[in-house]
Amino acid sequence: MKTFSNYNRKDQFNKLAQEDWDVLVIGGGITGSGIALDAASRGMKTAVVEMQDYASGTSSRSTKLVHGGLRYLKQFEVKMVAEVGKEREIVYENGPHVTTPEYMMLPFHEGGNFGPFSTSLGLRVYDYLAGVKKKERRSMLSAKETIDREPLVKKEGLKGSGIYVEYKTDDARLTLEVMKKAVEHGAASLNYAKVKDFIYNDLGKVEGAIVEDTVSGETYKVNAKRVVNAGGPWVDELREIDGSKKGKTLQLTKGVHLVFDQSVFPLQQAVYFDTPDGRMIFAIPRDGKTYVGTTDTPYEEEIAHPTMTTADRDYILDAIHMMFPSVDVTAEDVESSWAGVRPLIHEDGKDPSEISRKDEIFVSDSGLISMAGGKLTGYRKMSQTAVDIVRDQLAEEYGIRYSDSETKHMPISGGEVNGSEGFKTFKEERVKIGESLGLTNKKATELVDLYGKNVDTFYQLFKDHKTEAAASLIDRVVFAQLKMGLEYENVYKPVDFFVRRTAALFFNISYVHEHKQPVIDYMAKELNWTDSQKSAYTEELDELLNEAVEPVKV
Repeated sequence: MKTFSNYNRKDQFNKLAQEDWDVLVIGGGITGSGIALDAASRGMKTAVVEMQDYASGTSSRSTKLVHGGLRYLKQFEVKMVAEVGKEREIVYENGPHVTTPEYMMLPFHEGGNFGPFSTSLGLRVYDYLAGVKKKERRSMLSAKETIDREPLVKKEGLKGSGIYVEYKTDDARLTLEVMKKAVEHGAASLNYAKVKDFIYNDLGKVEGAIVEDTVSGETYKVNAKRVVNAGGPWVDELREIDGSKKGKTLQLTKGVHLVFDQSVFPLQQAVYFDTPDGRMIFAIPRDGKTYVGTTDTPYEEEIAHPTMTTADRDYILDAIHMMFPSVDVTAEDVESSWAGVRPLIHEDGKDPSEISRKDEIFVSDSGLISMAGGKLTGYRKMSQTAVDIVRDQLAEEYGIRYSDSETKHMPISGGEVNGSEGFKTFKEERVKIGESLGLTNKKATELVDLYGKNVDTFYQLFKDHKTEAAASLIDRVVFAQLKMGLEYENVYKPVDFFVRRTAALFFNISYVHEHKQPVIDYMAKELNWTDSQKSAYTEELDELLNEAVEPVKV
């Protein structure tokens, strides 16, 4: 696996400034990562800058599903269902360690939004449009069969349910694995690197950006033939700097998820259910927890730091009590939570309710290419579309010829296991190796699922650093994960490791409390933080730990 680290930030920024790039991608979420991979794998000289950490915006705060687009059937978005449904399968096959099929139950009750006929028909059409594999196609259950499969579902008025397949993912890991593959293909990628301004030529065409290393405060001039703005919720801020924010603009909405331990919410089966106000909510079991979401409320506050409010928490608790009346969870049972911002598209002159969840590309008069909207599932196609524009422009202006996209059958980092079928054999073999190293079956399985093919690198680190782990007073598995993060996954701050590389803050918050201090002490030494940096980064993690449990008062 190619080294990808923050040990030599200064050298990396100097390289960024000294070379001329074909394309500069702004944003290290799933869209920016996808664009970087598509461009770099075609041979384009590609640079990526992310002002926070990879996936730290929307791409680590989703419902953690690679959706098939079932909800779009309600709006008769047939083309979208067909496209995202088929794309979902590609995402799965290219990274089966980070994306797995999850059977979803859609219960219908007397007086609800769904009935047996509409559900059966809708799921059948969905299976057809999305090209769902025969073994994963929908099935219909009676009320009794529904309760047998998930006893917690409300029995009163229950008429039955439909079962269909969604794909569960770790959104931050998916983003990271795509970025790591882009780096393998030669992309230069930096986190904590913020675009402050654009560089223009005499004709007013954008030809690069002024980028600040937000750690050191130094700025660098980065030259590129084309600049792609994949800033997610920040797309309009960059368009504003460019003077091109007009016509269609972003309208942000916030979504919140709550996490419970299985001891208080022992859900066996993922459930997708409607609420009295017409919204649809997911309740999903994962790693000994159950998480539930999402809300959907207009958002106009600080984009970088959305938080759960009391109203958000209570809305989800009420939804749980409605669909799972025997589950007596309260605010005290919320073990963790996360809040994310969705960048939707609104057009000037239209009613505020008319917002689009589709992805769109805007090309400004200066030539800035902005990718707005979109979803996790469609990242590869969105990226291909954006890079096709870059390719055509470079051919026209410079006579440089680049190929078509090659990502359709390209495994992402860790996904080099011969697809979903190959991963089954790979997993069995690697779990046995983990057990031979002294790991439990459960832990070895978790690690193979987390890293895929890259678990081989993890095992090597685990073997090589036993003494150093003990000297650092860090659990040996945690230490190997930390080394993995520092050397191969560009970790710089504690939140990078505890939130986006391990998802521990969401799904194993006690892990964070237990290992926080020795991990921070080791990182401070390794990355030569100053005392003030160590204090600030510790405070940042503590704040997130607190917010995960305590809602913000509004």
